Amino acid sequence: MTTSSLPSAVLFDMDGTLLDSEKLWDIAVAEFTRKLGYDITPEQRETTLGNATGDALRKLFDFAQVPEADRDLVAAEQWLSNRVVELFDGGIPWQPGARETLDLLGAAEIPLVLVTNTIREVTEHALGTLGRDRFVATVCGDEVPTPKPAPDPYLRGAELAGFPAADCVAVEDSPTGARSALAAGCKVLTVGPEPVARGAVHLGTLAGAAHETFRL
Repeated sequence: MTTSSLPSAVLFDMDGTLLDSEKLWDIAVAEFTRKLGYDITPEQRETTLGNATGDALRKLFDFAQVPEADRDLVAAEQWLSNRVVELFDGGIPWQPGARETLDLLGAAEIPLVLVTNTIREVTEHALGTLGRDRFVATVCGDEVPTPKPAPDPYLRGAELAGFPAADCVAVEDSPTGARSALAAGCKVLTVGPEPVARGAVHLGTLAGAAHETFRL
């Protein structure tokens, strides 16, 4: 594949990249930390963005200084997942240009894969907004040996699409996700207010994205 060609597949992160869902996670995380008797700071919340649920919860317990013996990760993950599902079912807004970008690439018959650290139980509710028929495959954080920032999710996404990761473009919004995609060998585009990873191309937003945006 030449450097001027379109990718064999485009692999999209979900929360914060396609869907403006981080604000809903913010609500659930704030409620959870208040249950622990602690109000999370914006800076601390920032460090959990893009993390697998279990990894984020360990950080939340650390911030709240909960002793190891008092940490029930299984119950905490179930509570947080249930709360996010409730919020998702109330409606999830799209990120600017995201829906149009999926339509653009779909019309060009470029395979799309959803690659998220969110667990399958929650992702299924988000797919009602995204449209599961847009994607040839979906990969969730609880379906790979090691979630982002390890390369496993993007390697699996490329495998399911049927192409080497080096022939794929990944779109991310967090340092955790960008590091995962870069480690897998993808070309990485990022969205959000500022660059999050060296080696990634920062777009800022998907609004106005064209075929040329995704060229390798």
